[in-house]
Amino acid sequence: MTIRLYDTSARQIRDFTPLKPGCVSIYLCGATVQAAPHIGHIRSGLNFDIMRRWFEYRGYEVTFIRNVTDIDDKIIAKSADQGRPWWAIGYENERAFNEGYDVLGCLPPTYEPRATGHVTEMVEMMRTLIERGHAYEADGNVYFDVRSFPGYLQLSNQELENLQQPSGAGETGKRDPRDFAMWKAAKPGEPTWETPWGRGRPGWHLECSAMAHKYLGSAFDIHGGGLDLVFPHHENEIAQANAFGDEFARYWVHNAWVTMSGEKMSKSLGNSVLVREMVKQWRPIVLRYYLGTPHYRSMIEYSEEALREAESAFARIEGFMQRVVEKAGGTVEPAGEVPPAFAEAMDDDLGVPGALAVVHTTVRQGNSALAADDKEAAVARLAEVRAMLGVLGLDPLDPRWAGEGDRGEELHGVVDSLVGLVLQQREAARARKDWATADAIRDQLGQSGLVIEDSPQGPRWSLGPR
Repeated sequence: MTIRLYDTSARQIRDFTPLKPGCVSIYLCGATVQAAPHIGHIRSGLNFDIMRRWFEYRGYEVTFIRNVTDIDDKIIAKSADQGRPWWAIGYENERAFNEGYDVLGCLPPTYEPRATGHVTEMVEMMRTLIERGHAYEADGNVYFDVRSFPGYLQLSNQELENLQQPSGAGETGKRDPRDFAMWKAAKPGEPTWETPWGRGRPGWHLECSAMAHKYLGSAFDIHGGGLDLVFPHHENEIAQANAFGDEFARYWVHNAWVTMSGEKMSKSLGNSVLVREMVKQWRPIVLRYYLGTPHYRSMIEYSEEALREAESAFARIEGFMQRVVEKAGGTVEPAGEVPPAFAEAMDDDLGVPGALAVVHTTVRQGNSALAADDKEAAVARLAEVRAMLGVLGLDPLDPRWAGEGDRGEELHGVVDSLVGLVLQQREAARARKDWATADAIRDQLGQSGLVIEDSPQGPRWSLGPR
């Protein structure tokens, strides 16, 4: 068994070999908490949640770090616009992110450090880089000298001569416009911390280099994040960490975006779809299925039609599972192992689409077993489906999803009784061979959003797709 991952730095899929046998260390760039999360933000956390689950299934002990950027230019700008403390905005939105991760079934990280809690580590890193000639102070700012680091831009595969380095207001005193800020000098009304070079606040890139070193040491296995972070963020992280003396990440894994009309979902574009609003319209497990089942390196073009298709596909899986549980007369535990074809797909760069195809094939086999009244085979297929969905965090029979989505659980019994009365009328019509009336009742229920299925145990209903 060998897990293989696409490494952005190598531009190819590589066999995964951990630094420490049996252990995997992952650092994921988490939330910048200037606003509540949209589904594009949460996709990254969800993709790496699936990665973590697969490593754990394969027997690895996983240390998973997901940071919180609770101070940066955007948060400070929001503070000025809203007349609220920067820390209040950050904390409010940090809670919103954690609620979003939780409602979509993401496991909590091993540690979730905040940038503002690690200024001491940042100062130590800057001091070492200045001593080694890789950084310098100017006008209270501290900059990284990109020409001092020969490996700069290898991750993003750019040429230094053509580099356009993003710069913020107040970044004065640079020796080269391509140098990037590690520390920003104090400005009126902004939060500041004391350093040997005067008061100021950290730059975004420095935060992650310092926190990764703090929690994972000088070398770790996987650094993850969205594709948009390759440059400048991850490129600058590498420069700081390597110049400091860290080997840093051995594999770089990046997830693609959620897009709308071909553009990256972004607050600045005004095309965000907030998680807290989405879960009011869609069951969270369906939203997880929609965001988590495309390949992590594939773009997702958001549309309600695509979500409805995901809902229908997942409903077919749930319907099979419910029918088998009823036939078995009790709980069916997940199988001890997933089918080999599922494992092969997941080992190959987390090939969730291929793995999901195995799920649907197994569901079809299970439905055939039900039609043949082969209870033993149907139960075996359900056990396999539960094992596969469990790895993906999508098992609707898991206690995690009990009562999930609040689609009127308290009303289910009432609706069941009312529909039952109508179905009794339909059965009476069928008994007297009044097929027109029976079909009319079924069609009317269908127009109400219910799917009626005739089984050997009698008619049953379920909610159809929207």
